[in-house]
Amino acid sequence: MQASGYPAAAALGQASAPVQVSVILPVHDAELWLDECLGSVLQQDFEGSMELSIFNDASKDKSMTIIEKWKEKLEGSGILVVIGGHDSPSPRGVGYSKNQAIAQSSGSYLCFLDSDDVMMPQRVRLQHAAAVRHPTSIIGCQVRREPPNSTERYTRWINQLAPDQLLTQVFTSNGPTVIMPTWFCSRAWFSHVGPFDEGGRGVPEDLLFFHEHLRKGGGLVRVDQSLLLYRYHPGAATHSVLETTIWTHRVRFLEEWALPHWATFTIWNAGRQGRRLYRSLTAGSRCKVVAFCDVDENKIKKGFYCYENSQERPKPRVPVLHFRAAQPPFVICVKLDLTGGAFEDNLRSLNLQEGRDFLHFS
Repeated sequence: MQASGYPAAAALGQASAPVQVSVILPVHDAELWLDECLGSVLQQDFEGSMELSIFNDASKDKSMTIIEKWKEKLEGSGILVVIGGHDSPSPRGVGYSKNQAIAQSSGSYLCFLDSDDVMMPQRVRLQHAAAVRHPTSIIGCQVRREPPNSTERYTRWINQLAPDQLLTQVFTSNGPTVIMPTWFCSRAWFSHVGPFDEGGRGVPEDLLFFHEHLRKGGGLVRVDQSLLLYRYHPGAATHSVLETTIWTHRVRFLEEWALPHWATFTIWNAGRQGRRLYRSLTAGSRCKVVAFCDVDENKIKKGFYCYENSQERPKPRVPVLHFRAAQPPFVICVKLDLTGGAFEDNLRSLNLQEGRDFLHFS
């Protein structure tokens, strides 16, 4: 819905020639970063036609003043700018804003950009080329984190996953293996999968879309160049989503997408996270758990884990084994990159194939 004070975005979007790429930019109180962000749109070296579709989600700061200033510069260099938004008392959320920005845009491809991030000049060109080759994939890229030392483990994970791990590590607490601020895809594929959930604050709209993308057979491709400055700060929308909410979605997707392929499995970690996963599973999935495994002798000496809150009688008693005595496949609940390489060495020693013999749920 367009609010008073905003021109009809559809009218602004009339272009004489088809637009190849629409940069999708939701904005809410982004005055601190918008100059850098919009400047990076202007600096793109893509030679095709490009538009910038901005949806202002009830910003109360000077975001619109900055946008209007940049509109003239961008359009002067041949980048059409489409602006929509509303000035309600409160924002309607990232999912709603992205959907509105997409609806008012016209490009055959969508390049998602967060208002606090900065694109490298070659981003649109390189991701567009990849998207043309992979029309049913989400295209991502490597990132540079700002500040540089924030979320070091997460940044390594984003940038160093092998191509097959983009699909096998979709269950971890890190979320989508191709991260949302780097997404680029065809409009046709987005329309097939989407739209984004519009539940607002506290809803992981990127994770939900990512899961639906995978359900529909979508692929994942990462351009192995750093094409985005990915900013970390306390006000980022991602911090509004509760860990328990994300956990619930992750468990359900694991049960839907992976566990049906296994008759039985072992949970690697007899500690808190492994037991939490076990308790979170449906009764049908819990029945498939044949053991926990660990390296902690104290846990192994106990011999079993008893699920005290189970309604079953007798209550389930699941064996706890040394990892070398356990049988794959494994659902691994051990955090990666935290044990100085000890866990990774143990896993490699078993000569297992990721995806077939184990999955990470850490």
